Amino acid sequence: MTKKNKKRESLVLLDTHAIIHRAYHAIPEFTSPSGEPVGAVYGLAAMLIKIINDLKPDHVVAAYDLPGPTHRHEVYKKYKAKRPKMDDELVPQIERSRDILKAFGIPIYEVAGFEADDIIGTLAVSLKSDFNIIIASGDMDTLQLVDDAKVRVYTLRKGIQDTVLYDEDAVIARYGFGPRLIPDYKGFAGDPSDNIIGIPGIGEKTATTLLTTFGSMEAVYKALEKSPELFVKAHIKERTIGLLQEHRDEAEFSKVLATIRTDAPVPFVEPEQSFQKAFDSKTCIALFTELGFRSLIARVRTFSIKEEDETNAKKEDSTKQLTTEQPMLSESDTQLLKECAVMLWLTQSETTNPTLEDVLNGTQSETLAEAHTKLSALIKKEKLDRVYEDIEKPLIPVVDSVNARGVAINSSNLVALSKEYHTELDAIAERIYKVAGEKFNINSPKQLGEVLFTKLGISIPGKKQKKTSTGQLSTKESELVKLKDAHPIIAEILAYRELAKLLGTYIDAIPPLLGADGRLRTTFIQSGAATGRFASRDPNLQNIPIKSALGQRIRRAFIAEPGKQLVAFDYSQIELRLAAILSGDKKLQHIFIQNEDVHTAVAAEIFSVSPEKVTKEMRRRAKVVNFGILYGMGVNALRENLQTDRAEAQAYLNRYFETFEGLSTYLAKTKASAARLGYTTTFFGRKRYFPGIKSKLPFVRAQAERMAINAPLQGTQADIIKIAMVRIHDLIAKEFPNDVALVLQIHDELIFEVASEKISEFAPKAKHMMESVLTREQADGVPITVSSEAGQNWGEMKPLI
Repeated sequence: MTKKNKKRESLVLLDTHAIIHRAYHAIPEFTSPSGEPVGAVYGLAAMLIKIINDLKPDHVVAAYDLPGPTHRHEVYKKYKAKRPKMDDELVPQIERSRDILKAFGIPIYEVAGFEADDIIGTLAVSLKSDFNIIIASGDMDTLQLVDDAKVRVYTLRKGIQDTVLYDEDAVIARYGFGPRLIPDYKGFAGDPSDNIIGIPGIGEKTATTLLTTFGSMEAVYKALEKSPELFVKAHIKERTIGLLQEHRDEAEFSKVLATIRTDAPVPFVEPEQSFQKAFDSKTCIALFTELGFRSLIARVRTFSIKEEDETNAKKEDSTKQLTTEQPMLSESDTQLLKECAVMLWLTQSETTNPTLEDVLNGTQSETLAEAHTKLSALIKKEKLDRVYEDIEKPLIPVVDSVNARGVAINSSNLVALSKEYHTELDAIAERIYKVAGEKFNINSPKQLGEVLFTKLGISIPGKKQKKTSTGQLSTKESELVKLKDAHPIIAEILAYRELAKLLGTYIDAIPPLLGADGRLRTTFIQSGAATGRFASRDPNLQNIPIKSALGQRIRRAFIAEPGKQLVAFDYSQIELRLAAILSGDKKLQHIFIQNEDVHTAVAAEIFSVSPEKVTKEMRRRAKVVNFGILYGMGVNALRENLQTDRAEAQAYLNRYFETFEGLSTYLAKTKASAARLGYTTTFFGRKRYFPGIKSKLPFVRAQAERMAINAPLQGTQADIIKIAMVRIHDLIAKEFPNDVALVLQIHDELIFEVASEKISEFAPKAKHMMESVLTREQADGVPITVSSEAGQNWGEMKPLI
């Protein structure tokens, strides 16, 4: 093919399988609203959008591997033999990925007996005189195809967003030699990922020395035959020379295996129009909506969708050049959007904090008014009228009020805390360096892993440690906690991370967010969680540690204005009380009705002792079991949390369910009902949907079952506190308009700023309203109790009588 007098266009060759595999390991547990695993598919879509935004190609084509042996297997049966069998969760995603390419209008090239690399190599070589070629891949093998600026490789360094574009100079900078020598390099050093053996005993460093000295594998063996003295000059050991001689056949064969073919039978068909013109945004957005790729919909709109004639482009500029920015809405439309967002969330519980785009896409509407009509009808159809009309809709102005009011902050307190904690952070770092015997970047998982697992050799005998997508041992907090008794450095690292997180998220982050009046206005989101609970952002105040001394000191910076105090009301053990109510378990109900300590009472039952003989450790274990049951914790998770063996953990579970048969039956029925209906309901009728509960994949189904057990409890708690918020809001408007304001909502807790002289009048009324959302009759006699405290700051409060 020749193109005379035509501007060279750019062509991206997509190494689809390589990108999908990288994405799968980076995002392993992402599922769609229907419950299918889609992490790898999401990664491919995200990579495509990044490619289009970064590279702005004229054309994009994709290469695929087909099932079955390739020409390499024919000559070497053990090729890729050490690769593990593809995970069951990945197999359907390979097929699903084709839908992504179809939605983007990207043609697919695949040839039986050839790998995607070979197809890409063939197209790159045959088309580089006509196009500027960029190979997009997660596989470094493709670097051998780089040809000056005619063929470059855009590849992944880490995850699916950290990318680098290689030209010939970049390849030389990385390896010390040019692209054409990469097969030679693998011929010497081998490639374990493809089971290419290379020469046993020759590694990457020696392979690099050989090639930078002699120039190629052929030149190495030519010099070995005619000028062996050159090896002495290059300080190459006799042992290496012996290995080269002994394993020449393996080296040359390995080079052949590592060489990408450029002669695959691939008839290229030039696209009739550019990628941008062929792209259909509606098809892509519809697929992304189906798959639950909400964030990607906004990203799609950051590049030009179609290049129509200038007149149409001007007329429809708002649809052709859309950005991620939300449009300016009128006051009435803003209210309509808030109502639509809440209704969409109620009918699609996993779609939390819906945006305008979510509302329009989720209802396939052109306008908010149309979406509102459709959602109102759906609310009635799903019998969610009560939840929407009585709980969520009246709550909208309450949330607006809280967000507008904000909470006063003592910024000087945070500044002093920052100085103190940064000093402590530096001290912890020095202790870590001392134990490690060197300075390194503690925040780098790679460097930390090298220190912990390679240099210090930390491990737990007989226990398998999780690995990252790149094969390195994981340094995630959950994994380090398991190692805390294996070496003193682990405790220091965990302390360092906790302090660094508090500094970055709260102590250093809050002062710049303060208004001119010194108040922090976080954003509370009533549709922020699938369970019905609130979320907050900028910053997320829901996650400040409650019990740690570090967390308490941060809370002291949250203050009341002069002449006022903060008054906090907190539901006591509400989920356990709701478990007793919803299950109808008489024994559990009796514990609360008699005002017994629930953890002590449960410990007495499962350990078969009188309450007086329950030890601290017994109570602790009973508490773990109590909350573990409510969150669907299985025997293995319970064993880990109790730090005991499986047999003992199973014995606790058995005794618990034998004692509280009503609760056991209720949990079993909840799980079965969720599997049958696809959702659970709260006491007030809120639904949480679980598409994954019918998944064929065990880990997806098990996760959905665990969430289904807890959903009615957390959801009912969310309903109760939201109802209380609306009622107290009305109380404030009628009786305390200038003296009381709700400033914070943290899970089971409400915090008000109250004029000091009004506390004695307001507190009993608010407490009563919170405790009486459920009547005693509705609660089967189980009391819903609320504790109350007051103080000048959130961290130092005293109980109200």
